[in-house]
Amino acid sequence: MQENFTIEFSHVTKTFGTHTVLDGLDFKIHEGKITTLLGFSGAGKSTILKHILGIYHPTDGHVKVLGHELVNMKEKEIRQFRTNFGMSFQYSALFDSMTNFENVAFPLREFTKLNEEEIRDKVLSLMEQVGLEEHAFYKLPSEISGGMRKRVGLARALALEPKIMLYDEPTTGLDPITTHMVDNLIMSTHKRNAHIPMTSVIISHDIAATLRISDYVAFLEKGRVVEHSSVEEFKKSKNPIIQRFLELSR
Repeated sequence: MQENFTIEFSHVTKTFGTHTVLDGLDFKIHEGKITTLLGFSGAGKSTILKHILGIYHPTDGHVKVLGHELVNMKEKEIRQFRTNFGMSFQYSALFDSMTNFENVAFPLREFTKLNEEEIRDKVLSLMEQVGLEEHAFYKLPSEISGGMRKRVGLARALALEPKIMLYDEPTTGLDPITTHMVDNLIMSTHKRNAHIPMTSVIISHDIAATLRISDYVAFLEKGRVVEHSSVEEFKKSKNPIIQRFLELSR
């Protein structure tokens, strides 16, 4: 059975001055699967995410996303291409002055030609999809809990029916119950969009969540992928760096 890949890094090096952040990175992210990028702080996880989005370009090597090399695109083309992505930020990154409804409606108004009635129907459907309670629809982000803000952020990220969902430390700073809720939300969102098929990429430090919700794990150390395998294979890894990481996370 042929494997399909949504994102491909080929011998990617990224330097800032004399500092090398990515060092000959070589790996592929499977289409329609949940892949989590793990590693100690400073390993290069966020830099990978910025290459996927086309914010950074490689100093050397190639990055292909959905078959396209973003370095060859003009700014207008990249902006349009980014409608293929949904991004769930670490602290939700909602617009403080907009209601939660308006936050979710924003990308629909910005990138589609839907009329206001169609936007309203779509937003309400998305908010229900992520389990947001009705009383929160027209409140400001500051008036709801951190867990509910995560739901609003995810609804907004799903508005354009993205082929790729990116999660940047989705459970940082959340209590255990809310963390479990967010993990379940990621899984249910992924399954609900299997028909696209949606590819999910998560940056995380949470090893327990990673082993529970991921299909694949890529472990980074000093700008290199030292292990990229299925979750079951990852658990059995003999690599001493990964064994240490697993032990520290227990």
